[in-house]
Amino acid sequence: MINFVEQEHGDVTHLALQGPLTIEVEKQMAAKNEQLVALGRTRVVLDLAGVKYIDSSGIGAIVSLFKRVRLVQGDVKLASLNGQPREIFRLLRLDKAFEVYDSPELALEAFKPGA
Repeated sequence: MINFVEQEHGDVTHLALQGPLTIEVEKQMAAKNEQLVALGRTRVVLDLAGVKYIDSSGIGAIVSLFKRVRLVQGDVKLASLNGQPREIFRLLRLDKAFEVYDSPELALEAFKPGA
């Protein structure tokens, strides 16, 4: 089970994940992705500080969210990617495909005009 802690900062959603991001939570993530897009919340800071383990399904869920919001001119920025998840992103070179920030505050700042 993964927990979502969601905060809105203007038109940007700060979505903090807590728990392992694995195949067991794939449907939960897909439902959250669809909910965000349906609500027009397509500028997302995905805070991974509470994620200590990620597998290929977890990577797929993040890529899916990214692709989904990009279709409607949105964006996803990652924050607080540490430990095993950071290593997986580095090995797969996904740290080059996503904007990754050390903190959610820095990721939120990056959404501001002129940032």
